[in-house]
Amino acid sequence: MADRVRTYPGTRTPALHQGHGKRNCVKVLERLSAYLDDELSGDVCQEIRAHLGDCPNCEVFLDSLRQTVQLCRNRPSPALSKNDRANLRRQILKAAATA
Repeated sequence: MADRVRTYPGTRTPALHQGHGKRNCVKVLERLSAYLDDELSGDVCQEIRAHLGDCPNCEVFLDSLRQTVQLCRNRPSPALSKNDRANLRRQILKAAATA
């Protein structure tokens, strides 16, 4: 069965994994957030840029991620109630204790 790729208005229809395989796409997708935040070494960034140049699927995903990040940055954060802050603090401490 062929992979299905969702496209969004204003984006081109990507081809399916031409020659480089899905495993490379997963490897790149796992690093895209750090790539956008400029947290990766130059070699890794170059590897990602090369992949993006050959993979329209990952390019579309990167564009979507950039748009999502921009929307989140422009949206004000909701105020947390005293109970919400206490619950969040408890969850963080619990997660830290089990790590």
